[in-house]
Amino acid sequence: MTITLATMADYEGILALHKTYHTDSISPEDRPDGFVTTNFTPQQLEDLIVKEQGVTVAKDDSGTIVAYATAASWDYWSQWPLFVYMIDHLHEYQLDGVTLTKENSYQYGPACVHKDYRGTGLFAQVFRASLASMAHRYPIMATFVNQVNPRSYAAHTRKVGMTTAGTFPFNNNQYYCLVCPTAAQ
Repeated sequence: MTITLATMADYEGILALHKTYHTDSISPEDRPDGFVTTNFTPQQLEDLIVKEQGVTVAKDDSGTIVAYATAASWDYWSQWPLFVYMIDHLHEYQLDGVTLTKENSYQYGPACVHKDYRGTGLFAQVFRASLASMAHRYPIMATFVNQVNPRSYAAHTRKVGMTTAGTFPFNNNQYYCLVCPTAAQ
């Protein structure tokens, strides 16, 4: 297994895994095990890989992408209404007494692990690699999890130790806001 920052050579593999587990296309039998909700245009995914250097991937021995985690500045994520809402409310959340801002935090996720690799520890490895890739830029990572996705919430709070900073409503959904420091993970 190889875990590394993505390049444009990984674009199609990321897209294929993303489509498999996206809420718009996931199979009904896979949905209870978790799903991703953010859609990317081709240009948005390219910018995430190239400009933000914000996609960490895991490749199996054949070179197939079996997991990914995305991370980027709030400026990048401001293309989506949900993230604009989060940006406008960052000041409501804290980590260890530090109020979140666009300058001291970034948005992590979506993240996805192929079902054949779930429960192997790969999620935590990809998470920590993604976290390390952003630590030189930001001291705090933030993300959100839809409350109807308990598998994702459990993975982020139990397996990698993110803290629930609060909850928020958006577009008839309820979300957890999760945070963690980027240092010493």
